[in-house]
Amino acid sequence: MINKKIKIKEIMLGLKEFPIINQNIILKEALEEMNKFKLGIVCIVDDNKKLIGVLTDGDIRRKILKVQKPFSALLVDDALIHSNKEPIIIQDKNTLEECIEIMGSKQIWDLPVVDDQNELLGLLHLHPAIKQLLKN
Repeated sequence: MINKKIKIKEIMLGLKEFPIINQNIILKEALEEMNKFKLGIVCIVDDNKKLIGVLTDGDIRRKILKVQKPFSALLVDDALIHSNKEPIIIQDKNTLEECIEIMGSKQIWDLPVVDDQNELLGLLHLHPAIKQLLKN
């Protein structure tokens, strides 16, 4: 049984522990940021640090297969064009149990954590969530 008292803010990755890019970054630079952190996701924010999209390895793979355009041409597109602009999000007051249920039902590994104004606070990644579960 999952400890219902564990809050996401206790185990989420901090803002310096996962890739975050500005809305005007091109896809090539987004891929470079993703590669630095090796998480398979990058969060896209506006100038006020509000989450406006996420881009995952899977999004890129699907885009390459769907779009009939040379790969080199995709790399100079704004990353935001290819992102999910309505990602599934959570708040830091959510419990680990709630988030694990969301991850399982949606078959996703990452959940951006935002506040009431949609400002990005962190990222819940599946691996730290599992580590926390194993501790309990």
